[in-house]
Amino acid sequence: MAINNSTTPQAHIPSDEIDLRELFGALWQGKWTIIIITALFSIGAVCYALFSQQWWSSKAKITPPQVQDIAAYQQQVKQFQPVFDVYQDDGTVLVSRELDELINTQVLFKRFIDAFNSSDNKRSFLDASEDFQSFKSKLDVDNAVSSDEQKDASRRLYAGWFNKITASAEDKRDNFSPYNVSFQSTTKESSFVLLNNYIQLITQQAHQEALNNLEVIIAAKRNELLQQKRILTSQAKNRLRVEIERSQYALDVAKAAGVERPIQTNNDKELFSIDLGTKGLAAKVSALESIKNLSVIEPRLQQIDAKLEMLEHLKVDRAIQFQTFRFVENVEQSLSRDKPKRALIAVLGTLLGGMLGVAIVLVRFAFRREED
Repeated sequence: MAINNSTTPQAHIPSDEIDLRELFGALWQGKWTIIIITALFSIGAVCYALFSQQWWSSKAKITPPQVQDIAAYQQQVKQFQPVFDVYQDDGTVLVSRELDELINTQVLFKRFIDAFNSSDNKRSFLDASEDFQSFKSKLDVDNAVSSDEQKDASRRLYAGWFNKITASAEDKRDNFSPYNVSFQSTTKESSFVLLNNYIQLITQQAHQEALNNLEVIIAAKRNELLQQKRILTSQAKNRLRVEIERSQYALDVAKAAGVERPIQTNNDKELFSIDLGTKGLAAKVSALESIKNLSVIEPRLQQIDAKLEMLEHLKVDRAIQFQTFRFVENVEQSLSRDKPKRALIAVLGTLLGGMLGVAIVLVRFAFRREED
């Protein structure tokens, strides 16, 4: 029997694998779809980049002031130093450190940065800014449907602009790191002007705050001295009254004992000493009653009176000029806008349009292949 070596042809099994040539062929057939969608997205991205709101930032770099920057203020503070020092009976002086913080350059700089980042200061400045009011009127924030919507829109607007006014350290781990200050606005010219004006406003505010702090501490010291004077005066009057009464009793005792001239009793513990005799005790009573200057009884009153007199003649000069910061880099206009990045937007729009076009063509190809 002859053996048939011919193989039986196998049935064709459909495959889900996609031939690359078939895939590229589908892409080629749908090239106009891809081109049109890519072109539409590119045009849309370019239009958005051209007509969207522009934002520009002006920046500067500042550091804590040096001693020469606050020399006038330091002189104002140090003129009050003798009022705070303590003068002891042996001639030594205990130097007070109470005024040192006022002229600490790091403290003054920190207060400037805090004032720069203050939301209240930003709001006050923006409310007085014509550029911000013009931008606000374009958004029509004040014409919202309801008062709640108007408040929400206004809060969002202010919060957005607050984030455009910043002062941040270059290295937050370094306490002596310079700070970068910036102001972002709709044009490079307005951002330059606004940053300069805002720095000037905060400088004046920090200037007034430093002088106010000095005046507050001086006023507190004056009240402290007045309270001390009242207490010591009261104590001196009481001591004087007691001494007069004691001397008067001693005089009465001396008269009763018939002691006219000074005698030696060698008894220091006697309550009413008659050692001076009637004549001496009478002179003592007369002298005590004639005392008008209580510093004779309480010497510390003289020192307090001297300090109060000094405070009457010393005044804080609010016209002095000093700086609580120093420029490392002055305010400069930006050479390039922050937003929008037109080239990037155009490229991303083109890529998105191309990917969407390819996706549409591939989806159509997949459905058509499944039907076949």
